[in-house]
Amino acid sequence: MQYLISVIFDENDGLATAEEAAAIDVFNDRLQADGQWVFAGGLASPDSATVIDNRAGAAMVTDGPFLESKEYLAGFWIIEAPDLDVALKLSSEGSKACNRKVEVRPFR
Repeated sequence: MQYLISVIFDENDGLATAEEAAAIDVFNDRLQADGQWVFAGGLASPDSATVIDNRAGAAMVTDGPFLESKEYLAGFWIIEAPDLDVALKLSSEGSKACNRKVEVRPFR
């Protein structure tokens, strides 16, 4: 089963340190070596976002984030895990590696 691990960034945390970046690389390498890696990526800050709403048949394009918040999605991993217990264990290790809160959710 695949799971999304979302990295939650708090603007009070500051950017990742060199040590955190190195720990993330080690975690990524282990996920790949163990066959649990599907995809991962970091995201630009919300001020670079563009929101598109085409529900009314004419696309409305708005610069900036959809929601103003101190916390936002800064990156993610998509992992392969046999069950939620393994996904939670890997999420805990990812949280430690990046020194951020994470949220884990299964794909349907």
